[in-house]
Amino acid sequence: MDSWRAARVPSLPGHGPEPYLTNTATGELTRAAAGPAASLYACGITPYDATHIGHAATYLAWDLLVRAWRDAGHEVSYVQNVTDVDDPLLERANRDAKDWRELADREIALYRADMEALRVLPPTHLVGAVEALPLIERLNQVLADRGALYELDRDVYFSRAADPAFGAVSHLDPAMMLALCAERGGDPARPGKKDPVDPLVWLAARPGEPSWESPFGTGRPGWHVECAAIATSYLGRVFDVQAGGSDLIFPHHEFSASHARVAFANGAAGAGDGVRAFARCYVHSGMVRLDGAKMSKSLGNLVFVSRLVADGIDPMAVRLGIMSNRHRMDWDWTAAGLAAAQERLASWRAAVARASSGAERGSAPAVPSAERVLAEVRERIADDLDAPGALAAVDRWATAVLSAPALPPGTAASAALVRDTVDALLGVAL
Repeated sequence: MDSWRAARVPSLPGHGPEPYLTNTATGELTRAAAGPAASLYACGITPYDATHIGHAATYLAWDLLVRAWRDAGHEVSYVQNVTDVDDPLLERANRDAKDWRELADREIALYRADMEALRVLPPTHLVGAVEALPLIERLNQVLADRGALYELDRDVYFSRAADPAFGAVSHLDPAMMLALCAERGGDPARPGKKDPVDPLVWLAARPGEPSWESPFGTGRPGWHVECAAIATSYLGRVFDVQAGGSDLIFPHHEFSASHARVAFANGAAGAGDGVRAFARCYVHSGMVRLDGAKMSKSLGNLVFVSRLVADGIDPMAVRLGIMSNRHRMDWDWTAAGLAAAQERLASWRAAVARASSGAERGSAPAVPSAERVLAEVRERIADDLDAPGALAAVDRWATAVLSAPALPPGTAASAALVRDTVDALLGVAL
């Protein structure tokens, strides 16, 4: 499917440092790209509701990574899926008496508009589950050939026992796995399963639900195998980063990785340790709360990007409000936080305007050089996407410019470099 239009990214002098990320699977800082080409798979939306701040925070984090990779000189392959057929979408369509395809199309269009407004760079490939059905079918067949699938009342399940390395992403104990499986879309209480947490890879056709023909019968795909198939088909059996919200660590990312290991590593010729498949690094963003409660569709406590913009909030202020928080931490969206972001945006724009005017002459030794700002922003983003640290570097420059009695010659050129730094690395248009 079509992605969205990319914002122009200014060129910056030199190259930035290599980004390092905290790898969920190891707990260690890991170089994000192993070689000259960088690859990222980010789990996308299930299109049954508009983009809320939690969505935006997740995709802004990966946008910072893509921008840092490009600044470091990498060619970037970025793939994002859209789960355009799944239970939540079908349930919402049934509730609202809408065709599920029309609902999905409407929400995908709104998501694209929100990403454009926030100046999130588009993925190289935006891939829907429906268009990926041949890829999913092919992966399911590989899993079946390896003896990793079994049938239960015409539904087809993946056996976690087929993967000796199962648990390598989340490192959870069995009790926590069981609890999260029940909470996050699994069916651990279903009788007849070999293991309660085994996930569906093919759901047999139900009355009134969409279905497609396949060697596994008429039906539709499971969620975890969808992402495993799309990621490995577009990025290869091993790629750099798997990204998503922290609520995807288990079961989603655990099982996507497990599917790939069984299909492409365990028992494969030359695989050796049996784990060399799927992502080198797993990166997760924290949950966004509203008034202390996790922001979620089920609770109905959502703040929508499109509503903020419709109410006259500058999308760049929304972006700054999100980036004032570390991506890996849970945090709260508040009116005070948004107001602070609006003040920051106004301060930056005022500082660039003053420094660009060139009408003043004097000395301001306390004003950091634009080159220093660039270096500090690069350094902070490369260190586990430390957006708050990067914002603070620009704050110091803006505060010094606005408080200086006069500005020295050459400040206009410095303002241009600061403006381009903020645009290219932080995605904020001043």
